[in-house]
Amino acid sequence: MNTTHEVFNQPEPLVDVNLFAGNKALQSALTLNAPTLDLAPLRVLGERVGSGEMQAHARLANVFTPQLKSHSRFGHRIDQVEFHPSYHALMGAATAAGLHGTAFGDAEQATGHAHVKRAAAFMLFTELEPSMLCPISMTYAVTPALKGNAAIYKDWAPQVTSRAYDPVLKLWSEKPGVTMGMGMTEKQGGSDVRANTTQAVLEGEDHWGQRFRVTGHKWFFSAPMCDAFLILAQTPSGLSCLFLPRVLPDGSMNQLFIQRLKDKLGNKANASAEVEFVGATAWLVGEEGRGVPQILAMGNMTRLDCALGTSGLMRHALSLALNHTSQRKAFGKLLIDQPLMKNVLADLALESEAATALAMRLARSFDQTGDAHEQVMNRLLTPVSKFWICKRGSHFAQEAMECLGGNGYVEEGGEGVMARIYREMPLNSIWEGAGNIMALDLLRALRKADAAAALAHELAPAKGMHAAFDRMAATLPIRVEQMATEMEARRLAQDVALTVQAALLAQTAPAAVFSAFCDSRLDGQWGWSFGSLSARTDFDAIIARAQPH
Repeated sequence: MNTTHEVFNQPEPLVDVNLFAGNKALQSALTLNAPTLDLAPLRVLGERVGSGEMQAHARLANVFTPQLKSHSRFGHRIDQVEFHPSYHALMGAATAAGLHGTAFGDAEQATGHAHVKRAAAFMLFTELEPSMLCPISMTYAVTPALKGNAAIYKDWAPQVTSRAYDPVLKLWSEKPGVTMGMGMTEKQGGSDVRANTTQAVLEGEDHWGQRFRVTGHKWFFSAPMCDAFLILAQTPSGLSCLFLPRVLPDGSMNQLFIQRLKDKLGNKANASAEVEFVGATAWLVGEEGRGVPQILAMGNMTRLDCALGTSGLMRHALSLALNHTSQRKAFGKLLIDQPLMKNVLADLALESEAATALAMRLARSFDQTGDAHEQVMNRLLTPVSKFWICKRGSHFAQEAMECLGGNGYVEEGGEGVMARIYREMPLNSIWEGAGNIMALDLLRALRKADAAAALAHELAPAKGMHAAFDRMAATLPIRVEQMATEMEARRLAQDVALTVQAALLAQTAPAAVFSAFCDSRLDGQWGWSFGSLSARTDFDAIIARAQPH
């Protein structure tokens, strides 16, 4: 049977390639946002996450998914989640790269670019495997929030900011490193957390402050194997933020019971659970009754990761498409040389580079919290970036998959990564607030700051470089200032995103990229699908810049 045919015209997989070395868009974004940053650690990480060894771990962690072990063989309740060893290999690599709470350590903060550096590394790791980054992202977001309880932060900060990973469920003080999770949403409310019914009753006070007994449930409780969680519960003063560890200070297990794991569309390597608290012990973080502002601060950081994660997935989907079309022939020549395919690939490259530019610009604002302009841009660009980049992700992945044809639709082998990316893409758009929530958050940001002036300042570097950009830049601050209705909030978020992306590309990308982006996204020389750029576009220059090798 092995003589029936010769296998040829099948591309070699994209493996053992340095994901940072070939990512010119990310390198350019770093030059703009962190010009003095030492890039050597990112080159090392790019080599690691592009390796065949780590790609094998990513595949295995998604094939052999988490399993709930609610009871021991002797009938004792244990509420643990069992993972494939490859999952732990990935977690160990992510913590070693400092993608969790390390950015808040003194050494990283001293660089002045801790969040930009971490953002670039997070994007690179997302190209390898995004779903296990959920507990990594939540640890990143929870770390500064813990400062709302100085005693807990003092005890836990060394392990939270450590680069060590220890999956064993035991007392935090006996571990070299820990991970943190969140528990916010409930069955009846979803994003409307004010509808939460979980109750917390004051029990007493100790070294960690006010101690509560918590009774209730959480409907989406991601990463239930984390060492501790920040949750929302109703106290007499209203919705409050509480710190709930899995293992209590006396070494006993807290009364947190995992009911089941979610069977999700994607995000397979990550465990998401439904849990119940039956008199669980938790400590107050921040001011009682001020739980919503507390979680909004955390939400800003996880929303940054949504934008970064989708940008990383876009980049890898594009790289897979370029790798395939550079080797596969059809109708007498390589796919990448076919005019229509050139149009599609160049269009995807524009979208990917623009997403990278915007996500990295947002990361810079987290490094410059003392700058008034950066504070306004953080408040403005967080919902805008999360809305637009994540909204574009699913469409992007579908088009990139088409470039691979049927090979992109299968789950096995190197090109099976594309199917995994496609299933993962909708998550970042939903998690931490879907599109409407982001549009409403943008409106709230406009009411609280001089957003029009800040936006005009942000767009100024590209003024005079493209007529369509100038038209949009002239009218957008006025629209921002006058926006009074929710009905147009989504369109405003889109236009702010596109115009800021154009301004950033004017500073980081070659003229061919900037011009094609403005022509298509701002001047209307574009259709309803990828691959409808003007024939005047410099396709070869755009594609050459995007190549992963």
